Amino acid sequence: MTDHIDRTLADLGLSLPEAAAPVAAYVPVVEVNGLVHLSGQLPFKDGALVTGRLGDSLSLEQGQEAARLCGLMIVAQLKKHLGDLSRVRRIVKLGVFVNSTSDFTDQPKVANGASELMVALFGDAGRHARSAVGVPVLPLGAAVEIDAIVEIGEPLA
Repeated sequence: MTDHIDRTLADLGLSLPEAAAPVAAYVPVVEVNGLVHLSGQLPFKDGALVTGRLGDSLSLEQGQEAARLCGLMIVAQLKKHLGDLSRVRRIVKLGVFVNSTSDFTDQPKVANGASELMVALFGDAGRHARSAVGVPVLPLGAAVEIDAIVEIGEPLA
């Protein structure tokens, strides 16, 4: 699966970023009973945090790109923690937080940036439950933050 993911990323013109270190008193990944819980991941492009508010300084397309960047960081954290992405059995749930104005209501469309990436990379195992909510502010002014729950197993041969 790791080779498949690497090929798909290349086909999409994407690459995994370096897994970001925590910015406060938490760990990025906790593994319990076959599930990996990933702390909220922020969108980084060329090493810089993507900031701004949907419905104000960012377009829907920019929000979708920020969500896709969060999705890439989730996969980077998984790869760092697991070593082998073939251990991923299912993306169980994504929690998507969108920095948005009170009248912006397209949070689900923003979240699709990450959701569609998970399906592109993991196929049917990338289909997941999801919440997408608007919030008035995110850490460091980030445009989007996404946390995840992922089912894992033994590496595939």
